[in-house]
Amino acid sequence: MASEAIPESWRSVLEPVLATPDARRLGGWLRAEEDAGKTIYPPRGSRLHALELTPLDAVKVVILGQDPYHGPGQAHGLCFSVPQGERIPPSLVNIYKELRADLDAIPPDHGNLERWARQGVLLLNNSLTVEAHKAGSHAGKGWEAITDACVAAVAARDTPSVFILWGSHAQGKAARIAGLGAGTRHLVLRSPHPSPLSAHRGFFGSRPFSQANAFLEANGRGAIDW
Repeated sequence: MASEAIPESWRSVLEPVLATPDARRLGGWLRAEEDAGKTIYPPRGSRLHALELTPLDAVKVVILGQDPYHGPGQAHGLCFSVPQGERIPPSLVNIYKELRADLDAIPPDHGNLERWARQGVLLLNNSLTVEAHKAGSHAGKGWEAITDACVAAVAARDTPSVFILWGSHAQGKAARIAGLGAGTRHLVLRSPHPSPLSAHRGFFGSRPFSQANAFLEANGRGAIDW
């Protein structure tokens, strides 16, 4: 973590977590993995990209992913997103299909979701790194405490926000955050994951984008231009 600059708006939230022994072990472990010649995605300097693009006080919507894409050139610090020029991944293809069906919107011809992030959509993975070609390889190494703290900070604000939880993994993470659930000031949207393996089980037709915008507008926060 030493090579990653904590964005100012998240510093007070994350500094206590980063001072813990577990977080220090994570930093040392990542350095040791790279020193051993393993390829880690995304590269250093972009692992906190979601926090850089979406300051805490600007968060309107939180979308939770599991871990970064593990192929070359794909991961750039935002869940479900890839840099422009990379092939759009299957889950994002399905997200775009639902966006078109929900809002009658024409999705972009690329998979870079930075435009969402700059409008207040926090695109946060549970683990912020992964070993090349090994999905889930950095789960349980210490990232969870850091990303839990980010989600908890959004949930603790008085400002109403939307949490979009696709799949059991994201829903399980949110269940550990105090203050989320029915009857709170936030809107929590749950559906199956957009993966081709599960999208037809209820992701398609869940209309997360229109629901999020209706809630944001009703609370005076302004809609997202999805």
